[in-house]
Amino acid sequence: MNSDAVKKGIDRAPHRSLLRALGLTDREMEKPLVGVVNSFNELVPGHMHLRQLTDAVKAGVRENGGTPLEFPTIGVCDGIAMGHEGMHFSLASRELIADSIEIMARAHCLDALVFIPSYDKIVPGMLMAAMRLNLPSIIVSGGPMLPGRFQGEEVNLITVFEAVGKVHAGQEDEEWLKSYEQKACPTCGSCAGMFTANSMNCLTEVLGMALPGNGTIPAVYSERIVLAKESGYQVMNLWRHNIRPRDIVTKASIANGIAADMAIGCSTNTILHLPAIAYEGEIDFDLAEVNAVSDKTPQICKLSPAVNGHYLVDLNEAGGISAVLKTLLDADLIDGSVMTVSGTTLAERLAKAEVKDAAVIRPLANPYSPKGGLSILFGDLAPEGAVIKVGALAEQDVVFEGKAKVYDGEDAAADAIRNGKIKAGDVLIIRYEGPRGGPGMREMLGPTATLAGMGLDSTVALLTDGRFSGGSRGLSIGHISPEAALGGEIAFVENGDTIKIDLNKRTIDWLLPEEEKEARRQKFDPTKGLQKAYQVAGRTGYLGRYAQFVQSANKGAAFRSTKGD
Repeated sequence: MNSDAVKKGIDRAPHRSLLRALGLTDREMEKPLVGVVNSFNELVPGHMHLRQLTDAVKAGVRENGGTPLEFPTIGVCDGIAMGHEGMHFSLASRELIADSIEIMARAHCLDALVFIPSYDKIVPGMLMAAMRLNLPSIIVSGGPMLPGRFQGEEVNLITVFEAVGKVHAGQEDEEWLKSYEQKACPTCGSCAGMFTANSMNCLTEVLGMALPGNGTIPAVYSERIVLAKESGYQVMNLWRHNIRPRDIVTKASIANGIAADMAIGCSTNTILHLPAIAYEGEIDFDLAEVNAVSDKTPQICKLSPAVNGHYLVDLNEAGGISAVLKTLLDADLIDGSVMTVSGTTLAERLAKAEVKDAAVIRPLANPYSPKGGLSILFGDLAPEGAVIKVGALAEQDVVFEGKAKVYDGEDAAADAIRNGKIKAGDVLIIRYEGPRGGPGMREMLGPTATLAGMGLDSTVALLTDGRFSGGSRGLSIGHISPEAALGGEIAFVENGDTIKIDLNKRTIDWLLPEEEKEARRQKFDPTKGLQKAYQVAGRTGYLGRYAQFVQSANKGAAFRSTKGD
């Protein structure tokens, strides 16, 4: 597929007449047509400046011999969608983003693509589209927000969620909270810590699909505009040399992504998005391999929410993702032979990278932890896996055993937390929040942040087949697979059952006699999994269709392919 299909030959005179109606000259039509996918909208603070970045991208494309043609895609603000019906649509939007880009690129026979995302699901959705289309492509994101300041301390969106917990606990009042919220998000950009959006923007750089600095240059820095111009310029070089996403994102570069993920303590949502990206590129992804990488990759960087005082802006000043990768490369923990959108191998791109602040990027001899920031847990409660951000825990060798308090859905559980029904030592289980049962696998930032604000994040275990915000911390275990709606074991747990979590062994077990488990399995209603989807969206709504086609969390919550796998 290329643009000659819509602009060459006498049979394409009608097509050229429409291109002229856009104001294109003969010279512009003769050049490669480059789609510039702008996710700008006026609802997402991480996207409010993307028009300026898009103009910079288009300038770079024109400078290097291309004709840029901008088109939009949707984008959900997870923070605004959090804690209500809107969160059903966040993860589900990822598939629509990929599909809509595929439609536009193929319908108009574009030659190359520049993707301009910022927030949580837009980044992976665009990466999925890039892998599916396999046109010369590059990504340049909107960049991270700067932290705010309140009463002499740095604050951000996640600390506002935790501040709500302090009000519910009676430690602060609503007037204090209003003053707090006014200071937490002072600039445009994706929220200031290593939450999901910034995690994915950093990993886009690691995977080789973005130029250095994409993950860390703050949104408000002019350096971000320069990066956008350079990205537009570079996509034309990729086109000329026929370097495509599947040449760049390979099994080796996915492994590099996991290693960097471990080293910087990314959001647990990366363990949804990396498999989905791999799936689009027909790359095998084994969830168990994450632990193998974690075992040999120390965590050398901790940003908010794992530690107070360090944000993406600090990582940028310390040398950025390039400095982290150079540290890993020198220790032979990543593969430097993989290709990047720079047109060089990763090792060549990192030749001059260096750590400029060892307090932010620690040496391998003095890591925060000898193992990586994420762990995959298995056991009879999660035979296909579950994930926890161990890098956000004060103690990683935790053995936690407690009695279950079970809730079908986030809303009932959130009410229980606010009303003081969850106590230290409890195992709070929130189920029917998976990709199908949710539907849409809602984030549980409200419950985790409220627990943290109440001081219960280290004494209450929260288990869910849903997922967590990148800002969540504490003993929070998500993505339990199979999910309740598919008849996973989490569907059969009852109040008072004993659950045991061993982070050192990476196990999560349901301590109940097998005969009792089997008796409960026999009562399972297989239709229950779609009932909630239809209640939320109706049988003709998107969520109803989504629930029918989405796969389990251990497969990245990607849609089943038409091949039937």
